[in-house]
Amino acid sequence: WEAKLMLPYFIIRSAEVTTQTPILRISLNCTPSNAVLIVLVSMAPQTGAHVIACALQDLGVRVLFGIVGIPVVEIAEEAINLGIRFIGFRNEQAASYAASVYGYLTGRPGVCLVVGGPGVLHAMAGIGNSHANAFPLLLLAGSSETHLVSRGAFQELDAISLLTSHTKLAIRPPSLEEVPSVITTAYRTSWYGRPGTGFVDLPADLIQGTVEDISEIQVTQPVPDAPRGGVDDSKLSQIIRLLKSAKAPLVVIGKGAAYSQAERAIRDFIIKCEFPFLPTPMGKGVMPDAHPYNTASARSTALKEADVVLVLGARLNWILHFGDAPKWNSAATFIQIDISAEELARSPRAASLGLIGDLAIIVPQLTRALTGWHFDWASSPYMSHIHKSAESNEASAHSKAQVSKTPMTYARVFHVIKQTLHSLSPPGDGGIVYISEGANTMDISRSIFSVEHPRLRLDAGTHATMGVGLGYAIAAHAAYNGPAPEGHAGSAQRKKIVCLEGDSAFGFSAMEVETMARYGMDVLIFVINNGGVYHGDSDDVDEWLAMQAKTTSDSGEKGGLRSTSLGWEVGYEKIAEGCGGVGYLVRTEEELERATREGYQSERVCVVNVVVEAGKGAKLEFGWQASGKKGKGAKL
Repeated sequence: WEAKLMLPYFIIRSAEVTTQTPILRISLNCTPSNAVLIVLVSMAPQTGAHVIACALQDLGVRVLFGIVGIPVVEIAEEAINLGIRFIGFRNEQAASYAASVYGYLTGRPGVCLVVGGPGVLHAMAGIGNSHANAFPLLLLAGSSETHLVSRGAFQELDAISLLTSHTKLAIRPPSLEEVPSVITTAYRTSWYGRPGTGFVDLPADLIQGTVEDISEIQVTQPVPDAPRGGVDDSKLSQIIRLLKSAKAPLVVIGKGAAYSQAERAIRDFIIKCEFPFLPTPMGKGVMPDAHPYNTASARSTALKEADVVLVLGARLNWILHFGDAPKWNSAATFIQIDISAEELARSPRAASLGLIGDLAIIVPQLTRALTGWHFDWASSPYMSHIHKSAESNEASAHSKAQVSKTPMTYARVFHVIKQTLHSLSPPGDGGIVYISEGANTMDISRSIFSVEHPRLRLDAGTHATMGVGLGYAIAAHAAYNGPAPEGHAGSAQRKKIVCLEGDSAFGFSAMEVETMARYGMDVLIFVINNGGVYHGDSDDVDEWLAMQAKTTSDSGEKGGLRSTSLGWEVGYEKIAEGCGGVGYLVRTEEELERATREGYQSERVCVVNVVVEAGKGAKLEFGWQASGKKGKGAKL
């Protein structure tokens, strides 16, 4: 047997091992450079922790995110022994965010492991993120011993009752023997249909229990890709007639298109039919931002004048203004394609022409049905209006980016960062993943940084959740740069992860910088420091200190710091330095250009603390939610 084996292997030798010793597990761990056969033999009754870890390995899980404690630490250790990479976080919230977006980036459920009780409560943030964004997430949590339920056990929580209404499935294995099948069911449920969360509650006595006869353990079967459905011919014909009759068509591309990895089909469709398109913030890159059919620079005009709108993997929610006037043409016809029937019914304007199915199947059907036809750009007043609007908006953006002052403006900061990064990594290579959060930071930067491939831009998403950024960065690094990368986008094999963080958003999970440093993740983080939520209180230190003194005094004097205020020029870069990374404090364009270049080239985590103008006195408004009606913006 040894002579025939053409791979390196480990043999466990012991006087107690005989030819009659049952083989517990044979696994083949492969990387691009080597392959190792591991043979494990049963020397003693196997623990529940080992059975759980084996089930995860059989499902193809390569990365496990989480925070350990008793009793789930045993699961993590068994997983590590089987070759599964465990990434330990500083907070379950960030860990669950990371696992959820890992599912988005790879197309298979991300897995998160937490303790019971407070660990589950913290991880509920990731559950909400998974549900809102339709990211597949498998959450495993420990819980108190079964026989101590209702007696005030350690970290006791009825997690099944708590999470049933927030997950696609919340389940507890009835016995150790059925653990593999239960985990498989939760994994598959989180993934198939509209993605969401599958939750498995694992009592301590099950994790620490043993199995005398391993033949009683149910075998875990790999879960195949979900079935993909198309559309019937009669509905297809109706859609084709509408598209051909459109005078002002618009294809909206959402993050669901990126998740479904349907970019080849969509690119073929758009290019052959010459349809103008509009990406949502995380739909950027399905079609290259630089493509001439992109209407993002004339978004308002495209929405207001479109008469037939084809929505691919996007929802008609607040991000797309619900498909309602005055942002949209009140006479527009909407055709929405989604894997969820419930989503099609959300907007009355799209319900009647909704198509249920997978974009990778339906879009090629549309392309074939439109063979030989394309939209006539040359004679379209609609396209003329879009081009005119785009020229005006791009000129305005360019003008803002040229404003050179100290403190720097947002537009100037992002211009300098963009120019420097593009010189180091051309957008066409797909060598950079952009992660953006923070109201101003996210809103302004989304139109500045070009993305030419899908799944290379992440942001606060459907829930507009602040605090996801660093967890997302860790997940992106694991997906694209890990020992066995599962993510793919663009020609560049390795990707630089770049975070654009508002100072408020950064504060939610800043200690995950230590996680990055511990695992050798060379993430480049820009903290856009204006000293406040939305806006700071002052650009002058003496004025700010005077306001602080009023706030901290007992006199109740007015004129103190506002509720949106943060500390004066907080030294965020020192967090990286304290964790073994690199930190920069920058105030000028020259300092920013140097920090960007050196940070990109660094092999350590890097935090660039960028001081920008405070924006004192500006209206507190999230531009994305500003209404088309004068005076009806979302004031905060």
